[in-house]
Amino acid sequence: MLEHVIRAALRIFSAKDVYAIIGHEAERVRAAMEPMGINFVLQAEQRGTGHALMVAKNALAGYGHVIVLSGDAPMITPETIGNLLHFHIDQQASMTLLSADLESPTGYGRVIRKNAGSDEVKAIVEEKSATVAQKKIREINSGFYGFAVKDLYAHIEKLSTANAHGEYYLTDMAEVLRKAKGRVVAWKTADAREVLGGNTRAELADIDHFMRMAKCRQLMADGVTIFYPATCVIDPDVEIAADTVIEPYVQLLGKTRIGGGCRVRSYSIIRDAEIGEGVNILPGCVIDDARVSRAAIVGPYSRLRPGSDIGEGAHVGNFVETKKARLGKGSKANHLTYLGDAEIGEGVNVGAGTITCNYDGVHKHKTVIEDGAFIGSDSTLVAPVRVGKGAYVGAASCITEDVPEDALAVGRGRQVVKQGWVRERRKQRK
Repeated sequence: MLEHVIRAALRIFSAKDVYAIIGHEAERVRAAMEPMGINFVLQAEQRGTGHALMVAKNALAGYGHVIVLSGDAPMITPETIGNLLHFHIDQQASMTLLSADLESPTGYGRVIRKNAGSDEVKAIVEEKSATVAQKKIREINSGFYGFAVKDLYAHIEKLSTANAHGEYYLTDMAEVLRKAKGRVVAWKTADAREVLGGNTRAELADIDHFMRMAKCRQLMADGVTIFYPATCVIDPDVEIAADTVIEPYVQLLGKTRIGGGCRVRSYSIIRDAEIGEGVNILPGCVIDDARVSRAAIVGPYSRLRPGSDIGEGAHVGNFVETKKARLGKGSKANHLTYLGDAEIGEGVNVGAGTITCNYDGVHKHKTVIEDGAFIGSDSTLVAPVRVGKGAYVGAASCITEDVPEDALAVGRGRQVVKQGWVRERRKQRK
């Protein structure tokens, strides 16, 4: 949730001007957010939202204004943050509230305007303190604010912990600043969903659904076909080119990029992968940190592990697993195969049940299969080993030595047939 809020903020502010106030499990939050390049302020003792701004005093001292965002309200947009900032500055306000109208405002603090049509706020009344008439007000305080830094820190020490939780509430700054003759105003967002927080798992699920549907609508507007988008999980950084079709129950995660004219069939999960144009991903595939070039076919039920690179027009089929393996242009591994730490050239046919034995119990070793080679079914290639250009490996062979170009290698026991053996054994049982 916090990452979404920070991403929105970074569209308005530079990373050096964004501060995350962290407390509970601070180091885990810091580790997760540090790649975004922002700053951190430690609130070692969590004593409320007002206290969070108290501990940030030194960090914010050099600024004229500060926008305060809620880390658990991930649907906030850059446009709304920008509008709040501009309204706050234009109004020359000491404090600006971001408000919203809710159909069911129960549980939220109500915004009491100075009078009808006024930008100025008379008070924020919490649910438990509201009168019957005030509870009918639908305009709520979102927990997003703009402050003039000088006014904020001139009066923040006036906050009190005389409340049920013994905490400093930032909400109370409205009353503190009004008493100090500061200007307190409110700007209302048109989309109330932006300010909703995830306080329960049910609310979190609702937010997740809303955000993912918004992503699907954006992709469909860009020319992507998504069947039953409510069944798909598509992360915000995923990129998909026009004329690609996404079938139901697909997950596209991380920074996955998919070219145009592709089809991703149901139940496939793709994370941090690069998929070229015209690729057909059949049902049930798992693709993780891998690359698939144009016009390739993957699946059904293939697993491409990190470092896999599937060449143009190549085929990776039923129950084939690859790991740090490159499959060249037009090569095929269609059935029940493991290709790990392998460099496979162009036009290679890898038969069903083939295994590259890449691990000796201590180290990983590489298998090289050159252009045009043919690997018979149920072969085991014990790395390090090389199969030369155009070479053949007979079915059910165990290959432990290099195979020269255009050679045939057969490494298996000779078949023995004993005529009448079963008949004689059957007599012994009587």
